[in-house]
Amino acid sequence: MTKPREVQLTSRPVGWPTADDFALVESEVPPLADGQLLVRNVVMSVDPYMRGRMSAAKSYAEPYALGEAMHGGAVGEVLESRAEGIAPGDHVLHGLGWREVAVVDASQARVVDTSVAPASAYLGVLGMTGLTAYAGLTRIASFKPGDIVFVSGAAGAVGSVVGQIAKALGAGRVIGSAGSQEKVDYLVGELGFDAAFNYKDGAVRDLLAQAAPEGIDVYFDNVGGEHLEAAIGALRLGGRIAVCGAISGYNNTEAPPGPRNLVRLIQTRGLIQGFLVGDHYDLAGEYAQKAAGWLADGTLTSRETFADGIDHAVDAFLGVLRGENTGKMIVRL
Repeated sequence: MTKPREVQLTSRPVGWPTADDFALVESEVPPLADGQLLVRNVVMSVDPYMRGRMSAAKSYAEPYALGEAMHGGAVGEVLESRAEGIAPGDHVLHGLGWREVAVVDASQARVVDTSVAPASAYLGVLGMTGLTAYAGLTRIASFKPGDIVFVSGAAGAVGSVVGQIAKALGAGRVIGSAGSQEKVDYLVGELGFDAAFNYKDGAVRDLLAQAAPEGIDVYFDNVGGEHLEAAIGALRLGGRIAVCGAISGYNNTEAPPGPRNLVRLIQTRGLIQGFLVGDHYDLAGEYAQKAAGWLADGTLTSRETFADGIDHAVDAFLGVLRGENTGKMIVRL
Protein backbone atom coordinates (compact mmCIF):
# COMPACT_ATOMS: atom_id res chain seq x y z
CA MET A 1 0.00 0.00 0.00
CA THR A 2 1.98 3.00 -1.27
CA LYS A 3 -0.59 5.68 -0.47
CA PRO A 4 -2.51 4.74 2.66
CA ARG A 5 -5.24 7.08 3.81
CA GLU A 6 -5.90 8.92 7.06
CA VAL A 7 -8.69 11.06 8.52
CA GLN A 8 -7.75 14.61 9.45
CA LEU A 9 -9.68 17.21 11.41
CA THR A 10 -10.01 20.27 9.17
CA SER A 11 -12.14 22.55 11.35
CA ARG A 12 -13.24 22.63 14.99
CA PRO A 13 -16.94 21.71 15.22
CA VAL A 14 -19.36 24.14 16.81
CA GLY A 15 -22.26 22.13 18.15
CA TRP A 16 -22.78 18.84 16.34
CA PRO A 17 -19.85 17.81 14.12
CA THR A 18 -20.54 17.27 10.44
CA ALA A 19 -18.67 15.45 7.70
CA ASP A 20 -17.39 18.84 6.52
CA ASP A 21 -15.19 19.07 9.63
CA PHE A 22 -13.06 16.15 8.42
CA ALA A 23 -11.03 15.15 5.37
CA LEU A 24 -9.89 11.76 4.12
CA VAL A 25 -6.45 12.23 2.58
CA GLU A 26 -3.55 10.14 1.33
CA SER A 27 -0.55 10.00 3.63
CA GLU A 28 3.17 9.47 3.35
CA VAL A 29 4.77 6.62 5.31
CA PRO A 30 8.21 7.61 6.63
CA PRO A 31 11.03 5.08 6.87
CA LEU A 32 11.27 3.21 10.16
CA ALA A 33 13.73 4.21 12.86
CA ASP A 34 15.12 1.81 15.41
CA GLY A 35 12.42 0.76 17.88
CA GLN A 36 9.56 1.40 15.47
CA LEU A 37 6.92 -0.75 13.77
CA LEU A 38 5.10 -0.41 10.47
CA VAL A 39 1.53 -1.45 11.22
CA ARG A 40 -1.43 -2.02 8.91
CA ASN A 41 -4.45 -1.23 11.05
CA VAL A 42 -7.12 -3.90 11.08
CA VAL A 43 -9.68 -2.29 13.39
CA MET A 44 -9.98 1.13 15.03
CA SER A 45 -12.11 2.60 17.76
CA VAL A 46 -14.43 5.60 17.64
CA ASP A 47 -15.48 6.89 21.07
CA PRO A 48 -17.50 9.73 22.58
CA TYR A 49 -14.45 11.25 24.32
CA MET A 50 -13.01 12.09 20.90
CA ARG A 51 -15.58 14.87 20.56
CA GLY A 52 -13.87 16.79 23.36
CA ARG A 53 -10.50 16.55 21.64
CA MET A 54 -11.93 18.27 18.57
CA SER A 55 -12.26 21.45 20.61
CA ALA A 56 -9.36 23.78 21.33
CA ALA A 57 -10.51 24.15 24.94
CA LYS A 58 -8.05 23.05 27.61
CA SER A 59 -8.80 19.59 28.91
CA TYR A 60 -7.11 16.49 30.27
CA ALA A 61 -5.70 15.65 26.83
CA GLU A 62 -4.23 17.71 24.01
CA PRO A 63 -6.76 18.69 21.34
CA TYR A 64 -6.47 17.20 17.89
CA ALA A 65 -4.37 19.37 15.60
CA LEU A 66 -6.03 20.78 12.51
CA GLY A 67 -4.70 19.36 9.26
CA GLU A 68 -3.18 16.31 10.93
CA ALA A 69 -4.41 12.77 11.39
CA MET A 70 -6.50 12.21 14.49
CA HIS A 71 -5.64 9.31 16.76
CA GLY A 72 -7.29 6.74 18.99
CA GLY A 73 -7.20 3.05 19.80
CA ALA A 74 -6.42 0.59 17.03
CA VAL A 75 -5.21 -2.96 16.52
CA GLY A 76 -3.09 -3.75 13.51
CA GLU A 77 -0.81 -6.30 11.91
CA VAL A 78 2.91 -5.61 11.96
CA LEU A 79 4.26 -5.42 8.42
CA GLU A 80 7.82 -4.47 9.34
CA SER A 81 9.63 -4.31 12.66
CA ARG A 82 12.78 -2.66 13.89
CA ALA A 83 12.03 -3.53 17.50
CA GLU A 84 13.18 -6.45 19.63
CA GLY A 85 10.50 -8.98 20.51
CA ILE A 86 7.92 -7.92 17.90
CA ALA A 87 7.88 -9.61 14.50
CA PRO A 88 6.02 -9.16 11.23
CA GLY A 89 2.68 -10.91 11.48
CA ASP A 90 2.19 -10.02 15.13
CA HIS A 91 -0.86 -7.97 16.06
CA VAL A 92 -0.42 -4.94 18.30
CA LEU A 93 -2.72 -2.62 20.21
CA HIS A 94 -1.68 1.03 19.91
CA GLY A 95 -3.00 4.59 19.83
CA LEU A 96 -2.64 5.62 16.19
CA GLY A 97 -6.05 4.93 14.76
CA TRP A 98 -7.86 7.02 12.14
CA ARG A 99 -5.34 5.84 9.51
CA GLU A 100 -4.85 2.72 7.44
CA VAL A 101 -1.11 2.43 8.10
CA ALA A 102 0.80 3.72 11.12
CA VAL A 103 4.42 4.02 12.16
CA VAL A 104 4.30 3.12 15.85
CA ASP A 105 6.96 3.30 18.54
CA ALA A 106 7.21 -0.21 19.95
CA SER A 107 7.21 1.26 23.47
CA GLN A 108 3.68 2.51 22.77
CA ALA A 109 2.37 -0.83 21.46
CA ARG A 110 1.29 -4.08 23.08
CA VAL A 111 1.21 -7.44 21.33
CA VAL A 112 -2.24 -9.07 21.49
CA ASP A 113 -3.23 -12.64 20.74
CA THR A 114 -5.91 -12.70 18.04
CA SER A 115 -6.18 -16.48 18.32
CA VAL A 116 -7.65 -16.05 21.82
CA ALA A 117 -10.05 -13.23 20.96
CA PRO A 118 -10.74 -11.19 17.82
CA ALA A 119 -8.75 -8.00 17.34
CA SER A 120 -11.84 -5.89 18.03
CA ALA A 121 -12.18 -7.33 21.55
CA TYR A 122 -8.95 -5.61 22.56
CA LEU A 123 -10.59 -2.27 21.79
CA GLY A 124 -13.69 -3.22 23.79
CA VAL A 125 -14.40 -5.74 26.48
CA LEU A 126 -10.73 -6.80 26.81
CA GLY A 127 -9.35 -3.29 26.43
CA MET A 128 -9.84 0.23 27.67
CA THR A 129 -13.62 -0.10 27.52
CA GLY A 130 -13.72 -3.05 29.89
CA LEU A 131 -11.15 -1.56 32.25
CA THR A 132 -13.13 1.71 32.37
CA ALA A 133 -16.22 -0.22 33.45
CA TYR A 134 -14.36 -2.25 36.06
CA ALA A 135 -12.38 0.63 37.58
CA GLY A 136 -15.36 2.96 37.67
CA LEU A 137 -17.62 0.42 39.33
CA THR A 138 -15.24 -1.21 41.80
CA ARG A 139 -12.84 1.59 42.70
CA ILE A 140 -14.65 4.88 42.11
CA ALA A 141 -18.16 3.73 43.05
CA SER A 142 -16.86 1.33 45.73
CA PHE A 143 -19.33 -1.35 44.65
CA LYS A 144 -20.48 -3.80 47.32
CA PRO A 145 -22.47 -7.03 46.86
CA GLY A 146 -26.16 -6.31 47.27
CA ASP A 147 -25.92 -2.78 45.86
CA ILE A 148 -28.70 -1.51 43.61
CA VAL A 149 -26.88 -0.19 40.53
CA PHE A 150 -28.15 2.21 37.85
CA VAL A 151 -26.23 2.59 34.58
CA SER A 152 -27.01 5.21 31.94
CA GLY A 153 -26.06 4.64 28.33
CA ALA A 154 -26.31 1.00 29.36
CA ALA A 155 -26.38 -0.47 25.85
CA GLY A 156 -23.20 1.33 24.88
CA ALA A 157 -19.64 0.05 25.00
CA VAL A 158 -18.86 0.85 28.63
CA GLY A 159 -22.37 0.72 30.08
CA SER A 160 -23.10 -2.78 28.83
CA VAL A 161 -19.96 -4.08 30.57
CA VAL A 162 -20.70 -2.21 33.80
CA GLY A 163 -24.06 -3.87 34.21
CA GLN A 164 -22.71 -7.35 33.57
CA ILE A 165 -19.80 -6.88 35.98
CA ALA A 166 -22.19 -5.63 38.64
CA LYS A 167 -24.29 -8.78 38.22
CA ALA A 168 -21.18 -10.98 38.30
CA LEU A 169 -20.05 -9.35 41.55
CA GLY A 170 -23.40 -9.86 43.29
CA ALA A 171 -25.45 -6.72 42.76
CA GLY A 172 -28.86 -6.79 44.37
CA ARG A 173 -30.43 -5.20 41.29
CA VAL A 174 -29.11 -3.64 38.07
CA ILE A 175 -31.10 -1.05 36.13
CA GLY A 176 -30.14 0.45 32.78
CA SER A 177 -31.34 3.24 30.55
CA ALA A 178 -31.08 3.27 26.77
CA GLY A 179 -32.53 5.12 23.80
CA SER A 180 -34.74 2.52 22.13
CA GLN A 181 -36.98 -0.41 22.96
CA GLU A 182 -34.65 -2.71 21.01
CA LYS A 183 -31.79 -1.73 23.33
CA VAL A 184 -33.98 -2.12 26.40
CA ASP A 185 -34.86 -5.64 25.27
CA TYR A 186 -31.15 -6.36 24.71
CA LEU A 187 -30.24 -5.23 28.24
CA VAL A 188 -32.86 -7.37 29.93
CA GLY A 189 -33.05 -10.31 27.53
CA GLU A 190 -29.37 -10.83 26.68
CA LEU A 191 -27.25 -9.06 29.29
CA GLY A 192 -29.27 -9.99 32.36
CA PHE A 193 -30.18 -6.52 33.63
CA ASP A 194 -33.03 -6.75 36.15
CA ALA A 195 -34.82 -3.75 34.62
CA ALA A 196 -34.30 -1.19 31.89
CA PHE A 197 -36.16 1.74 30.38
CA ASN A 198 -36.17 3.90 27.28
CA TYR A 199 -35.33 7.40 28.51
CA LYS A 200 -37.33 8.86 25.61
CA ASP A 201 -40.55 7.48 27.13
CA GLY A 202 -40.84 10.14 29.84
CA ALA A 203 -39.03 12.02 32.59
CA VAL A 204 -35.97 10.04 33.65
CA ARG A 205 -36.70 10.60 37.35
CA ASP A 206 -40.14 8.98 36.94
CA LEU A 207 -38.84 6.07 34.84
CA LEU A 208 -36.04 5.45 37.33
CA ALA A 209 -38.45 5.57 40.26
CA GLN A 210 -40.56 2.89 38.61
CA ALA A 211 -37.54 0.68 37.92
CA ALA A 212 -35.91 1.25 41.33
CA PRO A 213 -38.68 2.11 43.81
CA GLU A 214 -36.32 1.56 46.75
CA GLY A 215 -33.69 3.91 45.32
CA ILE A 216 -30.13 3.20 44.18
CA ASP A 217 -26.77 2.73 45.86
CA VAL A 218 -24.57 3.24 42.80
CA TYR A 219 -24.97 5.31 39.66
CA PHE A 220 -22.52 4.86 36.78
CA ASP A 221 -22.92 7.98 34.67
CA ASN A 222 -22.22 7.96 30.94
CA VAL A 223 -24.80 10.60 30.04
CA GLY A 224 -24.98 13.50 32.51
CA GLY A 225 -27.80 16.03 32.36
CA GLU A 226 -31.27 14.80 33.29
CA HIS A 227 -29.92 11.35 34.10
CA LEU A 228 -27.47 12.68 36.67
CA GLU A 229 -30.14 14.77 38.36
CA ALA A 230 -32.51 11.80 38.49
CA ALA A 231 -29.81 9.57 39.97
CA ILE A 232 -28.96 12.09 42.68
CA GLY A 233 -32.64 12.20 43.55
CA ALA A 234 -32.77 8.40 43.81
CA LEU A 235 -29.64 7.92 45.94
CA ARG A 236 -29.97 5.97 49.14
CA LEU A 237 -27.96 6.66 52.27
CA GLY A 238 -24.27 6.44 51.43
CA GLY A 239 -24.88 6.31 47.68
CA ARG A 240 -22.00 6.73 45.25
CA ILE A 241 -21.84 8.19 41.75
CA ALA A 242 -19.00 7.50 39.29
CA VAL A 243 -18.95 10.05 36.46
CA CYS A 244 -17.44 8.46 33.35
CA GLY A 245 -18.99 10.63 30.63
CA ALA A 246 -21.67 13.18 29.85
CA ILE A 247 -22.55 12.54 26.22
CA SER A 248 -25.85 14.40 26.48
CA GLY A 249 -23.92 17.68 26.61
CA TYR A 250 -20.93 17.07 24.35
CA ASN A 251 -22.40 19.00 21.42
CA ASN A 252 -24.05 21.81 23.38
CA THR A 253 -23.02 25.32 22.37
CA GLU A 254 -23.92 26.65 25.82
CA ALA A 255 -23.14 25.17 29.21
CA PRO A 256 -26.02 22.92 30.34
CA PRO A 257 -27.64 23.67 33.70
CA GLY A 258 -26.15 21.71 36.56
CA PRO A 259 -28.19 19.28 38.66
CA ARG A 260 -30.64 21.28 40.76
CA ASN A 261 -30.72 18.81 43.63
CA LEU A 262 -27.14 18.61 44.85
CA VAL A 263 -28.42 19.19 48.38
CA ARG A 264 -29.43 15.52 48.24
CA LEU A 265 -25.75 14.64 48.57
CA ILE A 266 -25.83 16.20 52.03
CA GLN A 267 -28.97 14.38 53.03
CA THR A 268 -27.71 11.00 51.78
CA ARG A 269 -24.03 11.57 52.62
CA GLY A 270 -23.59 10.74 48.96
CA LEU A 271 -20.37 10.87 47.01
CA ILE A 272 -19.83 11.89 43.38
CA GLN A 273 -16.48 11.51 41.61
CA GLY A 274 -15.28 11.78 38.05
CA PHE A 275 -12.51 9.57 36.72
CA LEU A 276 -10.29 8.77 33.77
CA VAL A 277 -9.30 5.20 33.00
CA GLY A 278 -5.70 6.26 32.47
CA ASP A 279 -5.35 6.74 36.21
CA HIS A 280 -6.28 3.12 36.90
CA TYR A 281 -4.07 0.94 34.72
CA ASP A 282 -2.81 -0.72 37.90
CA LEU A 283 -6.11 -2.64 37.81
CA ALA A 284 -5.53 -3.94 34.26
CA GLY A 285 -4.07 -7.30 35.30
CA GLU A 286 -6.76 -7.91 37.90
CA TYR A 287 -9.49 -7.07 35.41
CA ALA A 288 -7.96 -9.15 32.61
CA GLN A 289 -7.87 -12.22 34.83
CA LYS A 290 -11.48 -11.82 35.93
CA ALA A 291 -12.72 -10.92 32.45
CA ALA A 292 -11.12 -14.02 30.95
CA GLY A 293 -13.05 -16.21 33.38
CA TRP A 294 -16.30 -14.34 32.88
CA LEU A 295 -15.99 -14.55 29.10
CA ALA A 296 -15.18 -18.25 29.26
CA ASP A 297 -18.26 -19.14 31.31
CA GLY A 298 -20.62 -16.73 29.52
CA THR A 299 -21.06 -14.37 32.47
CA LEU A 300 -19.68 -11.56 30.31
CA THR A 301 -20.61 -11.10 26.66
CA SER A 302 -20.17 -8.25 24.25
CA ARG A 303 -21.87 -7.01 21.13
CA GLU A 304 -20.13 -4.87 18.54
CA THR A 305 -21.46 -2.54 15.86
CA PHE A 306 -19.23 -2.46 12.78
CA ALA A 307 -18.57 0.05 10.04
CA ASP A 308 -16.38 -1.03 7.15
CA GLY A 309 -13.61 1.06 5.62
CA ILE A 310 -11.82 4.20 6.69
CA ASP A 311 -14.10 6.14 4.37
CA HIS A 312 -16.92 5.31 6.84
CA ALA A 313 -14.98 6.16 10.01
CA VAL A 314 -16.49 9.64 10.36
CA ASP A 315 -20.00 8.27 9.85
CA ALA A 316 -19.31 5.69 12.56
CA PHE A 317 -18.10 8.38 14.97
CA LEU A 318 -21.16 10.54 14.32
CA GLY A 319 -23.30 7.45 14.83
CA VAL A 320 -21.83 6.99 18.32
CA LEU A 321 -22.80 10.55 19.21
CA ARG A 322 -26.33 9.83 17.98
CA GLY A 323 -26.51 6.57 19.93
CA GLU A 324 -26.76 4.34 16.87
CA ASN A 325 -24.42 1.68 18.25
CA THR A 326 -25.21 -1.26 20.49
CA GLY A 327 -22.08 -2.19 22.39
CA LYS A 328 -18.75 -1.04 21.01
CA MET A 329 -18.56 0.80 17.70
CA ILE A 330 -15.67 -0.58 15.63
CA VAL A 331 -14.36 0.46 12.23
CA ARG A 332 -12.90 -2.41 10.21
CA LEU A 333 -10.12 -1.25 7.91
